Amino acid sequence: MADVSLRQLELFAALPNFTTLSAAAAHLHISESALSQAITGLEKAVGEQLCVRRKARGLTLTPTGQEFAEHARRIIADTQELVLRAGRGEELRGPVKLGCYASFATNLVPELLEGFPKRHPGVRLEIMVGTNEELLSALEAGRLDVALVFDVSLPVGYRRRKIYATELEVHLPPDHPLTNADAVDLADLADQPCILYDAAPSIRNVTDAFTARGLEPRIEARVTQISLVEALVGRGLGYGLLMSRPNVIPMSTEGRPVVIRPLDPPVTRSHVVGIWPADMNLTPRASALLDFAVEKFGA
Repeated sequence: MADVSLRQLELFAALPNFTTLSAAAAHLHISESALSQAITGLEKAVGEQLCVRRKARGLTLTPTGQEFAEHARRIIADTQELVLRAGRGEELRGPVKLGCYASFATNLVPELLEGFPKRHPGVRLEIMVGTNEELLSALEAGRLDVALVFDVSLPVGYRRRKIYATELEVHLPPDHPLTNADAVDLADLADQPCILYDAAPSIRNVTDAFTARGLEPRIEARVTQISLVEALVGRGLGYGLLMSRPNVIPMSTEGRPVVIRPLDPPVTRSHVVGIWPADMNLTPRASALLDFAVEKFGA
C-alpha cells in the first residue's frame, strides 16, 4: 500500500468545508496544484475516487470521500491531542473551540472567557456564536469541540451534558397589572400583545405552550433579537416569553426596567447542554470547560 502522510490527511480533512479547490487551497495556504497532487496521491493509496474536480473548479466529495474525510479528521484530532498530552505534563494546554447558541451567548460567554483562562492559563478558548444549524454544521465539520445549545429538538448522534436548567418566563412592562403576581398563568396572557422572539427553538416553545392549553398567542411583533424583545417590552408594547438565563439584568438596552415572572403552571422546562458528536471523544480541555460551565451556571 502506498504511504499516506499526516499532511495529506490534514489537507483532505478540510475539504468538506469548501465548494471549490481554489478556495480550499487558499485557506490551507497551499498551491492549488499541490493540493490536487495530494488528493490524487490519496486516491491512488485508497484505490477509489474521493472527490470530483470539475472544469469549473467545483469540488464535490464522493460518498467514499466523505467517509474518508471524517476518519481523517479524527486521526488529525487524535494526533494533535497525543502531542499536547505528551508535552504538557499535568497542565492543560492547547485550544478549545466552543460554540454557543446566540440567544444566551451574552449571558454565558463573558464569564467563560474571563474565568476559564484564569483557571487554566495554558488553554486558549475560541468562541463561535451562531444558530442551532450553524453550530451543528460546525460540530460535524470538526470546526468545534463542543457547543452549548438548548436540549430541544436535537438530532440523534450527539452526546450531551447538562449545564443548567431553564424554563419559559414572561417578561412584562413595569406598569403591567400582572407584575403584582408572584407567578403568571399563561391563560392570562392569551389576549395580551405578544412580542415573539422569532428564532428556533423559541417559536416552537411558545407555540407548543399555548397549544397545550388550547390557547393561541396574540402576536404583536416578531423580532429576531432578544435585546429587541426586551426593548419593545420595556416600552410597554407587549410581553415577551423567553427561556430563563443566568446573569440577566431586568432592563432593556435603553435602560428601561423589565419585570420577569415565572409561569404557573410552569411550561417548557428543559436544559442548556454541552453537545459533541457521539463518535468523537471530548478533549480534556473541552471536558474541563464543561466542568467550569456547570460550576458557574449550575446543572
